[in-house]
Amino acid sequence: DVQLVESGGDSVESGGSLTLSCTVSEWPYSTYVMGWFRQPPGQERERVAYIDAGGLTDYGDSVKGRFTISRDNAKNTLYLQMNQLKPEDTAMYICAADTTYSWWLLLPQGAVARFRGQGTQVTVSS
Repeated sequence: DVQLVESGGDSVESGGSLTLSCTVSEWPYSTYVMGWFRQPPGQERERVAYIDAGGLTDYGDSVKGRFTISRDNAKNTLYLQMNQLKPEDTAMYICAADTTYSWWLLLPQGAVARFRGQGTQVTVSS
């Protein structure tokens, strides 16, 4: 099975930055549609960022201009650079992978990606 392992979560102050990483265990990583979603405590899942095999990206409205998603296919690793962090960014951040992008489009309606990690916690204090 494909395994996704996130790292980089931490506690930071408002305005700070963090970089999350997600390592994918299995080829063909380079063909996967990858992304991040988050789940704040007691709230619904929320789209964060998406990147397809060709490098096309999309972002959730609440993180546009602050977060940047990227991938290194040689290292089978996905990144999320998070700047200007706010307390409302506090959540469990979960890496996702699939062979299509339908999970990204339909996540607000409850869709899930085929492969998901366990998550890494980000806490932003005011």
